[in-house]
Amino acid sequence: MEDKNKVTVRIYGQEYIISGDMPREHIMKVADYVDRKMNEIAVALPTTSTSSLAVLSAVNVSDDYFRAMEENESLKLKNIQLDKDSKHYVQLWDEAKKNFLQYKEDAQSSMEHRDQLQRLFNEKTVEISQISGKLKALQEEYDALCRKNEALLERMKAQEENKISNSSIVKELEAKCRDVESSFFDLQMENIQLKGELDRYKKMME
Repeated sequence: MEDKNKVTVRIYGQEYIISGDMPREHIMKVADYVDRKMNEIAVALPTTSTSSLAVLSAVNVSDDYFRAMEENESLKLKNIQLDKDSKHYVQLWDEAKKNFLQYKEDAQSSMEHRDQLQRLFNEKTVEISQISGKLKALQEEYDALCRKNEALLERMKAQEENKISNSSIVKELEAKCRDVESSFFDLQMENIQLKGELDRYKKMME
């Protein structure tokens, strides 16, 4: 078992031997505190007896003690609240960090998606450009075919007109041919009649 510390101290002009488990420095600090309190009260109340000063000092020291206890309790409560607040802020920080990491991941994913869309856009732009070139060529070919078709329609129209004109000429020629045939037939009949008459004249002359 350890020996207790014995310290000789002076309180309000008198020496006392104090023994305790605390270190010598601590015991002397407590004695100095009590001595200071008694001297402060003695200055304020110079006619007060030593025993009264001791009691008043004990009351003041007790008051200081309980104030310190209350303040310590208040500090404990504040410390508990600060600990809760710190845990809450740590939780908020963890959530914010998690949200930031998620945002960073989403931003990275969005950038990759944007780059992919940009590549697709560029590919479609090239494809549209190629299709536009083909469409332009087809449009020119279509315009050429339309011009050819118009020319053919004009030729067909001219040929149709010529056909109609030729048809009327053929009809006219056919009519003239019929007239000629009719005249030829009439001439043949007249020739036959003339030959008959000639034959009669010959017989009559014989």
